[in-house]
Amino acid sequence: MRITILNGDPQTGLSPLTTKLTLLAETLSTSGHQVEIIQLNSLKLHYCIGCWTCWWKTPGRCVHHDDGEMVFRAVILSDFFIFASPLIAGFTSALLKTITDRLIVLLHPYIIIREGELHHRKRYDRYPDFGLLLAKEAETDDDDLRIVYEMYKRFALNFHANIRFMKLIDEEKTEDLAHVIHHL
Repeated sequence: MRITILNGDPQTGLSPLTTKLTLLAETLSTSGHQVEIIQLNSLKLHYCIGCWTCWWKTPGRCVHHDDGEMVFRAVILSDFFIFASPLIAGFTSALLKTITDRLIVLLHPYIIIREGELHHRKRYDRYPDFGLLLAKEAETDDDDLRIVYEMYKRFALNFHANIRFMKLIDEEKTEDLAHVIHHL
């Protein structure tokens, strides 16, 4: 299985989250998976400006010619991908939120009714399911976790995918995380 990990940790170097993700990638690789970690803090990424260029003027191509295009390809070509981030002020990092917003490029602007709601139509035949790996901060509470989960659950619905798990990386053994992912 081809797995892409989007590491939204703003810390450079071997932070605790990056270290744990590296160990997870190594463990999954030894089980035969092809794993790529994308360090979002090392990329040039612009914020979505809501210009709709990716929908109308250059379908499927963002107006920003930055490293986002590499991330879009990695995500859509994955069999599974992971959003990973420390919680900062109760939510994922700005890095992870930026790329999450920009994944809209992978959808059509046209609307369909899905689960009784209006959502974007698929641009591609297949969209990968994903998981969330989060590192709690001292002030993290259950409401913070619920809000993050609900936001990514809504993303999954619009993205024509399923959120398979939300795990707290500090509370999980690497082998257990790898086992969950391996058996998806």
